[in-house]
Amino acid sequence: MRGMGNMQGMMKKMQKMQKEMMEAQEALNAEQFEGAAGGGMVKVTVTGQREIVEVNLDPAVVDPDDIEMLQDLIVVATNEALKKVDEKTNATMGKFTQGMNLPF
Repeated sequence: MRGMGNMQGMMKKMQKMQKEMMEAQEALNAEQFEGAAGGGMVKVTVTGQREIVEVNLDPAVVDPDDIEMLQDLIVVATNEALKKVDEKTNATMGKFTQGMNLPF
């Protein structure tokens, strides 16, 4: 019966870790991350769920004769914001998955 006690203890630890992971993921999803380009003239804000919630453009960066530059700046700012989400996700969730090689 000794093995049953160990198994129950292990199950309790797993349940606790699962709850902590869910709470960490919820907090991460609620957080917002900003990426910028063009010296801050283009800013993109995304959530931890990787949803774009805001795009801010300085009027000086809007040139009807150079739409491609504006498009490029939006892409750069968006990618920077998404990179921040990935970095925070890895830092936050990595403590739960160390050594497990699990996607999250």
